[in-house]
Amino acid sequence: MIGSAHATLDVACVRTWFALASVAIGDQREHLTLLDAAIGDADHGANMHRGLTAAVAAIDEAAVATPGALFKKVGMTLVSTVGGASGPLYGTLFLRLGGALGDAEPVGPEAFAAALHAGLDGVVARGKAEAGDKTMFDALAPAVGALESALAAGEPWGTALHRASEAADAGRDATTPMLARKGRASYLGERSTGHQDPGATSTALLLTAAVTALGELPEPVGSAGGTDGTTAR
Repeated sequence: MIGSAHATLDVACVRTWFALASVAIGDQREHLTLLDAAIGDADHGANMHRGLTAAVAAIDEAAVATPGALFKKVGMTLVSTVGGASGPLYGTLFLRLGGALGDAEPVGPEAFAAALHAGLDGVVARGKAEAGDKTMFDALAPAVGALESALAAGEPWGTALHRASEAADAGRDATTPMLARKGRASYLGERSTGHQDPGATSTALLLTAAVTALGELPEPVGSAGGTDGTTAR
C-alpha cells in the first residue's frame, strides 16, 4: 500500500475519477430517479447523468494542467448542465475544491482532504444544510471527517479513502428514517421518512468511484517510499 506521505494526485487521476463516476451514476440512473420520485421531482438520476457526462466531455477536451483547474472545470459544467438544487450544490463542491488546490501539481492526500473539506464548506454555505437534514451533506460530511481522521492517524491513503467511502455509505443509509428539513422533500413532512435521500446516494456513488480511481495513487519521481521510510509496495 502506498504511504500517505508520498502518494500524489495528478490530472490523470482526476480524469479517471470522473470517468468512473459518470459510469456509476449512469448505471444507477433509474435507481436515483426512483429514490427522487418518492420525495422529489423524479429527475435526480437524469440530471446527474447528464451533468457528469457533460463534465467528462468537458475535461477531455480542456487543456488543463493542474487538478485544481480540472475540478473547477467540472464544477462549472455541473452548474450549467445539472438541473434543480444538485447543479449548484455539486458545482460549488468542485469549484471550492479546485479553488482550494490552486495551481498545485501534483497534490498530496492531506492537501486533497483539506480541499475536499473546503468543498464541503461551500456546499453548506450554498444549501444551508446541517447533519440530519436528509441531504447530500449527510453522506459528504462523514466522508470528509473519516478521510481527515484516517490520514491524521497515519493510515495509508488507500485505507483512508476506503474509510471515507464507508462513512458516505453509512451516512446515505442513515437518511432513510430521517425527516427531511431541506428542499422539496421537506414539503412532505412526515411522509419524507422511510425514503433514502437521492443526493446522499449520488454522493456515496462518487466516493465509491474515488476509491477505485484514487485508491492507489502514483508516487512522485524520486520518492523513497512510504511514511515509515520503507519502500512503498
